[in-house]
Amino acid sequence: MKNTAVKKIRQLGFQWQTQDPFLFCAYHLDDYPAGNEHLGPKASLEGRNIGQDFTIKDGWRMYHGSKVPGFPAHPHKGFETVTLVERGLADHSDSLGAAGRFGEGDVQWMTAGKGVMHSEMFPLLNQDEKNPLLLFQLWLNLPKANKNVPPHFKMLWADTIPYHTEVDENGNKTVLKVIAGQIGDTKAPAPNPDSWAADPTNQVAIWTIKMEPHAKWTLKATDEGINRTLFFYKGAQLGTEGFEIPEGHSLDLFSEKEITFENGDQPAELLFLQGKPINEPVVQHGPFVMNSTQEIHQAMSDFQKTQFGGWPWPNYEPTHPKERGRFAIHADGREEVKG
Repeated sequence: MKNTAVKKIRQLGFQWQTQDPFLFCAYHLDDYPAGNEHLGPKASLEGRNIGQDFTIKDGWRMYHGSKVPGFPAHPHKGFETVTLVERGLADHSDSLGAAGRFGEGDVQWMTAGKGVMHSEMFPLLNQDEKNPLLLFQLWLNLPKANKNVPPHFKMLWADTIPYHTEVDENGNKTVLKVIAGQIGDTKAPAPNPDSWAADPTNQVAIWTIKMEPHAKWTLKATDEGINRTLFFYKGAQLGTEGFEIPEGHSLDLFSEKEITFENGDQPAELLFLQGKPINEPVVQHGPFVMNSTQEIHQAMSDFQKTQFGGWPWPNYEPTHPKERGRFAIHADGREEVKG
């Protein structure tokens, strides 16, 4: 197997291990029940470790939420979050006064930069049926030069994200959703301006991939030294270069080698991440990612003094009105309404 394009195979946990320039990927799959009038679960919370509920019970978790599942107000500094909500909804609120509700294929790209507080709650709008959630949150590092840029977020609404379809010799399809980067003539929407992904020479790619049963798909080679990881999170098995990969594994790949994948007898869903490494020291303390311990201490001190602008919302786990559709209100007051 000396000439294989497969560098490493890993089993997936809750937080997926990534390669530079990505810091990690959190994978949320929750089969939430019907919602109540407060947009929380219409179910007993007894037996759950409220505030720290990360154990799947009855198919779902509350995470840090007390009434509504999700992540109440918390700070970030020195990196970006890219949040892909494939199913379900997320309610965003932040210390700049910005807010939004997004999901069902939307992506939020948030540059934390010099510091922002935000909350991410998962409102359960359906009161008569289940509220399934499938969400990925990627942490994409910022280079030292951009660690202290102003915070910024943009929405990549589902209807603006392009798809690329390939059909193999047997007519089986592989469909790629191109959130960042480019494949063939299919180019993703522009990322945030201060992102590592904003420079095309960094070859950052974020793609979700769906393969029909028995579909074959070839990932073409690119420059040497680009980090590539493929996450196989739903399906039966994936064959490549003599390996039979079961569901729930990731593959780190050599970028200079082409590789062909053959899906098994079930539909498969995958996530692909790629990027030129930043190759700078990474010192992380919880939600702060800097280049040195001294900078981490400074980040913590800055947050204690300023709370990154304070919290303008009535509580630390705000949700938006049930009747609101998908929308975004930016810090400058600009509003996008998707209905």
